[in-house]
Amino acid sequence: MSRNSARGFAVVSATAVTTVGAVMGVAQAGTAQTADDAATTASDSTLLADLPLGEQAQVQTASLTQQADTQAVAADASAKKVAEESARKAAAKTAVARQQAAKEAAAKAKQEKEAKAASASYPQQASYTVAEVQALARQIVPSDQFQCFSNIVDHESTWNYRAQNPSSGAYGLVQALPGSKMSSAGADWQTNPATQIKWGLNYMNVRYGSPCDAWTYWQANGSY
Repeated sequence: MSRNSARGFAVVSATAVTTVGAVMGVAQAGTAQTADDAATTASDSTLLADLPLGEQAQVQTASLTQQADTQAVAADASAKKVAEESARKAAAKTAVARQQAAKEAAAKAKQEKEAKAASASYPQQASYTVAEVQALARQIVPSDQFQCFSNIVDHESTWNYRAQNPSSGAYGLVQALPGSKMSSAGADWQTNPATQIKWGLNYMNVRYGSPCDAWTYWQANGSY
């Protein structure tokens, strides 16, 4: 190997090391090249000028290749980090969506069950105790609305499904006025508390939004 060739390879090594150090320094610390780096680069440039043109090209190519490889490694690491963060966010979003869907499905199942109970046919008895009427109401009225429904019935009829207001003619558990309105829920409205409960629940839902909304109105006005 000639003296110039040996010096050329030395320059290649020194230039590559200097370039890697400079690139890594920028990627890690984001600082400007130091005075020592500048001096080393100037020295390498002087040595490079002493080489034949062909060997200068080899040195420059090696330096640029090393720099490109270093930049590619840094870019791959950055892309991997971005991909991992995107995957984490997507997984979290999917989990939230599934939880919401599960809640909605459970709520829908509950509503369907309560609606089915409300529309069920209840065999009529000759008479009913207060406890039996309340048991029917618990089957028909949604559980989260039962207490409000019960509060209204307590005030309107004290759970007497045959209660009748002598002056107005209001009738039944929820004191429908006139009582015949309840025939829309069943022809047995006068003697079947289940029919009265179904009619009363529908009335409160349609007119006020829910039994609890009806109870709020009752508290403010003394009637509904």
